[in-house]
Amino acid sequence: MAVSSISASKSAKTTSDFIPRLRSDYPQFSFRAGKQDHWSAKTNTITYNRKEPLQQLKYGVLHELAHALLGHTAYQSDFELLKLESEAWELAAKLGRKYRINISGEHIQNCLDTYRDWLHARSMCPVCGMNTTQRDASTYHCFNCHSEWTVTTARFVRPYRRGIV
Repeated sequence: MAVSSISASKSAKTTSDFIPRLRSDYPQFSFRAGKQDHWSAKTNTITYNRKEPLQQLKYGVLHELAHALLGHTAYQSDFELLKLESEAWELAAKLGRKYRINISGEHIQNCLDTYRDWLHARSMCPVCGMNTTQRDASTYHCFNCHSEWTVTTARFVRPYRRGIV
């Protein structure tokens, strides 16, 4: 076994070893504890929730690191966000192998399901219940009943839909 593999394996066993290893391997990014996993392109910072169980913490950090490495900075539509999330989970799984962390396909799909459910709720017409496509970052238009509604651009809130009169 190569020295780097032994080192990666050992350092991935505890949070106190895992984050310093990532800091060493990716000095271009800052890693800091916070309330929610997040990648900030503005500050080049990966924030992680240290209160998460160890395995979940590692998955989250690797996922946010993947966003950083992929250069994800913004998205223009809900569908594009889902695409970026999928790309980040794919790379996170590859990064996990480097640190001997197996991110299962089931875990990835469960995470992506939260975005799919969010997108589904936002795209459902409040008048007729038809799912439709997004017009712009905060507006949907129903091709069935021609209603229009706005949604917040925030990702971590309940998907309220407000009709446009």
